[in-house]
Amino acid sequence: MPIQPTNHIWMNGTMVPWDQAQIHVLTHTLHYGMGVFEGIRAYETAEGPGIFRLREHMVRLHESAKIMGMDLPYSVEELVEATKDVVRDSGLPSCYIRPIAYFGYGEMGLNTLPCSVDVAIACWPWGAYLGDEALSKGVRMKISTWLRHDHNAMPPAAKTTGNYVNSSLAKVEALRAGYDEAIMLNPAGMVSECTGENIFVLRKGRVITPPQSAGALEGITQHTIGRILAGRDVEVVEGDLTRSDLYTCDEMFVCGTAAEVSAVNSVDDRSIPCPGSMTSYVAATYARIVRGEVDEYSDWVELVR
Repeated sequence: MPIQPTNHIWMNGTMVPWDQAQIHVLTHTLHYGMGVFEGIRAYETAEGPGIFRLREHMVRLHESAKIMGMDLPYSVEELVEATKDVVRDSGLPSCYIRPIAYFGYGEMGLNTLPCSVDVAIACWPWGAYLGDEALSKGVRMKISTWLRHDHNAMPPAAKTTGNYVNSSLAKVEALRAGYDEAIMLNPAGMVSECTGENIFVLRKGRVITPPQSAGALEGITQHTIGRILAGRDVEVVEGDLTRSDLYTCDEMFVCGTAAEVSAVNSVDDRSIPCPGSMTSYVAATYARIVRGEVDEYSDWVELVR
């Protein structure tokens, strides 16, 4: 979906007009992929735009930066306020938000120590990442030939820009083969995650999601869904899954800030019941929570006033 420009992008503490929010072609991160970012959504609520779990996203941005040895020049609270400023300035009732921190221009080579750390936050309108029918009809998945990173090769716990070369290769491979999304295995052959979503499987009465040890990013939406299911007295187990477990599961869905909750109708052309009753329940509950309609979770919605 093409990006629709908004008014300004926040860059290093200043609101810069959209078309002037530029970096030098020799910016370090452009060449070496040493940056960290987040994906966040603001939803239309009865009290104006509400940003879902904004603080948790900014905490994870800081944690990713720490893993990468990057000292962010702004605190979590400063980034929270900057994000609210960007959304407020856009005038949008709902939007997707992209904060990014990167090593800037001024030093070339692999050594990041002399580089500045720059931070930008943008927002724009964005619809359903996996398509408008991703919940009602489900998406077709393919096990990728590309493996998810080993923890000692690239840190999958960090939401870092360079890691997504791996995801992009898998995504494009799946699309070219006629599928909607790819599932990535780790070097041990266990299911890790999709190219940008965590996986949930209902199999033999258990709800299972791959753990961080399998190479999955610790998802904020993943955690939200764990809370939703716990509220229904459904235990979510973090456990290893093989590709065969996916083929024979009773129900499967994926989740992420961009994808929200999307049903899966097949993996490698093995059909999966879709949409399952649990998937439908989770998706409907999630949609209400992010819009501030469930009092129990209202503190997860950061209102922009």
